[in-house]
Amino acid sequence: MQTQLPFFPPTTKLVNSSVGIYENDEFVYYLHNGNPIYCHGLNDKNSYRFILGNLVVNNLCTITELSDCLGVNRKNIERYANTFRQKGAEYFFSRKETRGQCHKFTPDIQKKVQVRLHEGRSYYSIAREYGISEAAIRYHINKGTLKKKVL
Repeated sequence: MQTQLPFFPPTTKLVNSSVGIYENDEFVYYLHNGNPIYCHGLNDKNSYRFILGNLVVNNLCTITELSDCLGVNRKNIERYANTFRQKGAEYFFSRKETRGQCHKFTPDIQKKVQVRLHEGRSYYSIAREYGISEAAIRYHINKGTLKKKVL
């Protein structure tokens, strides 16, 4: 059997001696011995998470190697690998993105809070009534989604 020499493009970031990551034309390519094995768009987070988890689960590289190469926290890569093992590949592409969204401050709650603000009630009393934080009310006032009562 003849060994295959790994040939990588010059701008490839090497994860280890056989795996590299290469960016070209708004796409990120994952190379194994110089051959592309995965590819995703630069802003495609679900594919990115799937691929990192897959590389670890298939023993192509370790969590530490990926973490050092990409500058990503080890815990994130561990989470991607565990999710891949437990829930499979389809989970990464069928789940709804909920990061950065408040599960308590729904549009319905927002309307009710706005009514209370127009009544002149304090942030503290409104927050206690609806089970949200005062900080959430202040955040939405600063953001402009809620309006304070004008005196």
